[in-house]
Amino acid sequence: MDTKFDYFEAFSRNLGFVSVSEQKKIQNTTVAIAGAGGAGSGTSMALARLGFGKFKIADLDYYEVANFNRQLGATMSSVGKDKTSVIERMIKDINPDAVVTRFDQGISPENIDEFLDGVDVVVDALDFYCFKERMFLFPAARKKGLWVFNSPPLGFGCALLGFDPEGMTFEDYFGFTDDMEQERWVELLMAGLSPDQFLMQYLDKRHLDFEGKTLPSVGIGVFFLSAFVATEIVKLISEKQTPIAVPKLLQFDAMLMQMKITEKSMDD
Repeated sequence: MDTKFDYFEAFSRNLGFVSVSEQKKIQNTTVAIAGAGGAGSGTSMALARLGFGKFKIADLDYYEVANFNRQLGATMSSVGKDKTSVIERMIKDINPDAVVTRFDQGISPENIDEFLDGVDVVVDALDFYCFKERMFLFPAARKKGLWVFNSPPLGFGCALLGFDPEGMTFEDYFGFTDDMEQERWVELLMAGLSPDQFLMQYLDKRHLDFEGKTLPSVGIGVFFLSAFVATEIVKLISEKQTPIAVPKLLQFDAMLMQMKITEKSMDD
């Protein structure tokens, strides 16, 4: 059957929770997503299902079998394929009219201005260990007056952080400096992302491998974080509610059925 795509028919069931004018804003909003792994693929799908029509996706990696448990783009048919090209195809399968600009070499100091040019909001979906990339992504976004949302999967839940371009900086919130050793980066990032560390109540620490740069992760966390980030972006563009902004952050864990909004102390 030859079915013709119609944007407003495809997303008509959003109406009632968003207005027609808000849906038009969603259609014309450009979201830059740095990273197309678990958080990036999940968030891009949540946004695509809402009807977001313009994306910039950056990732230099390809899909592997080890990605299957948590990355929405990872399937037998996508193994060995660029993550950005797979996510582009998935977005356009939902919305053929979507405009997707791919950055197949990831983000760098050389292309960060291009990546953020014409963008309305940014999602930090970079790998946990991409410390240096964050040190130029966040200042560049702030310079352009862009909000950045970060929501790492944490066990059977996630955290949610928003960085207001007029609020606390990324560096000040985490306490990062350019000359830090990796071990210190890890300590500060974990403390800033999850002050209460709900997942430590059920995590088997024998599977932590900081040297190998692999951490336990389950797909459930990706589904939660994708919903949280997409909702914050809708809040931002609709101006219905104010998005969460550091030093406040949200922590959620479905295994423990706990959710908490914390204002992280800068003495932590």
